[in-house]
Amino acid sequence: MTPSFALALHGGAGTISPALMTPEKEQAYQAALHAALRSGYAVLAGGGSALDAVEQAVLRLEDHPLFNAGRGAVFTHEGHHEMDAAIMDGRNRAAGAVAGARQVQNPIRAARLVMEQTEHVLLAWPGADELAREHGLPMQPDEYFFTQHRYDQLQEALQEGRMRLDHSQALPTDEDPKKKMGTVGAVARDQHGNLAAATSTGGMTNKRYSRIGDSPIIGSGTFADNRTCAISCTGHGEFFLRAVVAHDISCLMEYRGLSLVEACRMVVHDKLAPIGGEGGLVAVDALGNVALPFNSEGMYRASQTSQDAAPFVAIYKS
Repeated sequence: MTPSFALALHGGAGTISPALMTPEKEQAYQAALHAALRSGYAVLAGGGSALDAVEQAVLRLEDHPLFNAGRGAVFTHEGHHEMDAAIMDGRNRAAGAVAGARQVQNPIRAARLVMEQTEHVLLAWPGADELAREHGLPMQPDEYFFTQHRYDQLQEALQEGRMRLDHSQALPTDEDPKKKMGTVGAVARDQHGNLAAATSTGGMTNKRYSRIGDSPIIGSGTFADNRTCAISCTGHGEFFLRAVVAHDISCLMEYRGLSLVEACRMVVHDKLAPIGGEGGLVAVDALGNVALPFNSEGMYRASQTSQDAAPFVAIYKS
């Protein structure tokens, strides 16, 4: 019997209204999700590790300007980029993360450096970039991370700030200005039974004061434990931080014996939604079962397992 393996990934939740999604844009997102899924799945199919698979999948999403991570990261209030990322190995719960990185091309690779080359778990800017540079990771100038779409989002967010008291005037945007957020992430189970999770984000458009969300925080936005599950979250990070979402799902499985689907439903729909926590997550358990729950209008998501070879890619609720 061939050992089971699985990969699931996301490109952000709650970011684009179905009414404003064009066929061309939807096709572009679908193609990008397919490409990232193929890249990570190829690692697993070749007998590679879950850790390598999630890093590869997230790296592909970071390199695509459509997603709020790496090259497509959103702008801060000051007009630059501050990127966060985390990775976790379910074998021993080793983890690495970076916050506020500004020049490293792929923050997820910097997060893995923290895990494997330092005694630490989380490094912030400027140290995160210094570590990446010392180990020869590709670094990029500010121009690399500039996309017109993200710049326009910043201008709209700044305009919204000036017009906060005037709700009668709609903003010329293809996205809800309150949802200028997004994340990418992946979880996997490899043929050896090991789990891993990785998450990367540019944060929220117009963020100030070096704001950090849940993505680089182990147990909130990213978590992996071979005994239970691997989780990568996306959504309004402040709520995911308060709810310690990723670890809470693992605890419900470990201490209450809930299935992956049950634990995810309880946290995403019963715990997060009532307090205004909009978003979702991708998850895989120790048996290779996959869950892709969200409580927002949509979530860019994809998955593939060895039992069901057909890839699944979707944006909105089916």
